[in-house]
Amino acid sequence: QVQLEESGGGLVQAGGSLRLSCAASGRAISMSGVAWYRQSPGKQRELVAARTSGGGSTYLDSVRDRFTIYLDSAQKTAYLQMINLKPEDTAVYYCNAQIRIYGSNSYGPHWGQGTQVTVSS
Repeated sequence: QVQLEESGGGLVQAGGSLRLSCAASGRAISMSGVAWYRQSPGKQRELVAARTSGGGSTYLDSVRDRFTIYLDSAQKTAYLQMINLKPEDTAVYYCNAQIRIYGSNSYGPHWGQGTQVTVSS
């Protein structure tokens, strides 16, 4: 069906940067609307950033001005650029994207498998 492959996570020192990618493949025709979530041990999954199909973006207050979400529609890939990372940003990051697949006229939500981001102090 559809695969959403995430990449770009890793270990970085506080103040460093990472760029997460979320690429759709398989029967995916197009991607519209994407959100990044994160979950750390013992905490609920939280919405970090979202970009609507209309191009508007929203951010968790604690990451605003440090994270940027954007979408390359032609490549069916979403990104989360993260700068000035802090230890409290440590979590598994998941993408959720609206994907249209071959044979369908509508978009449906799909999740990536998650990528670990660890920020050391």
